[in-house]
Amino acid sequence: MRRWVVRILLVVVMLVLVAGVAGYWYARPLLLTGTGYAAHNACALTHLADRPADEDLPPNPLVPYLRVDTSEDGASASVLGVLARQRAWFVDGVGCTLGDGPPDVGPLTPVEAGEPLPGAATSPTAVDELVAEVFGEVFGDDLDDAARDALGTRAVVVVHRGEVVAERYADGFTETTPQLGWSMSKSVANLLTGTLVLEGLVEPDDAALRPEWTDERGDITVDDLMRGTSGLKWDETYDLGTPITRMLYLEDDMAGYVAGLPLAHTPGNHQQYSSGSTNLLCSVLAERAGGGADLPRRKLFAPLGLASAVWEVDGAGTPVCSSYLWATPRDWATIGQFVLQDGVWDGERLLPEGWLRNSTTVEPVDSTEEAGYAAGWWVNRDADGAAIDQRLPVDTVRALGHDGQRLYIVPSAELVVVRMGFSPGVGGDELRTDQLVKEFVAELAGR
Repeated sequence: MRRWVVRILLVVVMLVLVAGVAGYWYARPLLLTGTGYAAHNACALTHLADRPADEDLPPNPLVPYLRVDTSEDGASASVLGVLARQRAWFVDGVGCTLGDGPPDVGPLTPVEAGEPLPGAATSPTAVDELVAEVFGEVFGDDLDDAARDALGTRAVVVVHRGEVVAERYADGFTETTPQLGWSMSKSVANLLTGTLVLEGLVEPDDAALRPEWTDERGDITVDDLMRGTSGLKWDETYDLGTPITRMLYLEDDMAGYVAGLPLAHTPGNHQQYSSGSTNLLCSVLAERAGGGADLPRRKLFAPLGLASAVWEVDGAGTPVCSSYLWATPRDWATIGQFVLQDGVWDGERLLPEGWLRNSTTVEPVDSTEEAGYAAGWWVNRDADGAAIDQRLPVDTVRALGHDGQRLYIVPSAELVVVRMGFSPGVGGDELRTDQLVKEFVAELAGR
């Protein structure tokens, strides 16, 4: 009898072990998404922002079980120190990349800091008292500690007629702290595209963008990739196991992964916000112009003097144009000022004349999920020309990013406003930034 009991126990143990192993391999892609985020985040915070590696992790049940280690050449993360380990490698000039080894990026163009935007104001004393009050509200001065932390504002910079009239930073952040723009990167990808159009290396209506696209995907154009009308099947939901998180945290060649997706809509007919399309766009730009990792440095950062800017790359060495552009708030403001000046900097035209007008105009499509989305920019006019948000001037243009990143450009008020922060679950009116822009527009209108 004892022998039979032992055998039964051994069988039970074997079944438990098999079930555990099977369960782990089933959950492994989800776990790798979490450890990939944590490793990349820790690497970037340590080596780009000089901040603690354990900050900026989103609320997720996996977070308490993550173990993160940093080193001189990157960071790694795992579950309980054992499972689903991911490694991020730091390369000076292009930041952090997940993979088995550092990416091969080739030579990089040196970027020297340009002449800074004139003016300085560490608090909004340069403007009307009412506006100063609203400025404080954006930082949650009227909130309790918990609510202020949840609001998460870290920097606001206001530029009027090319001069900084107000700026403020949260504790632990300064004007020299690079911050991640997340999807504000998509808007800058539009500017990068424009520089190549100016050189005749690419055109918005170029199609047949990938050699393997011998089906209807061959009809996808550069403009489709900028406007989210490629028709490729996509899900932008930031959750474990979705295409966006798989692309960012499980794929070495992000553009290759997206290019292999099937069509869900006829190209040009349906508009859907897609980080995948933006990364495909930058792979096309890299193929046309060469030097993929260096492309933003050569075409944008060096001409604009954006010495703080780092556009991180994937394992294939292609800039992750959907999400991974870091820069100080003042350098983000410089990007906004460049747009306000219609693509002219230091007297030199870097974008084709009319490029920004076309890029910030919504094109009519059969159906859209994104009211006000143009070619990488969010605008305040729909395809019929009607204002979308009555509180803001109709010519307002915005770059929007995950966790509350905001860049506003208001040509009629000669105004640029940058808001950076870490605000998971906070959006829309809760950020209070639209009200800030409205107040500044009203205050500065007569100056």
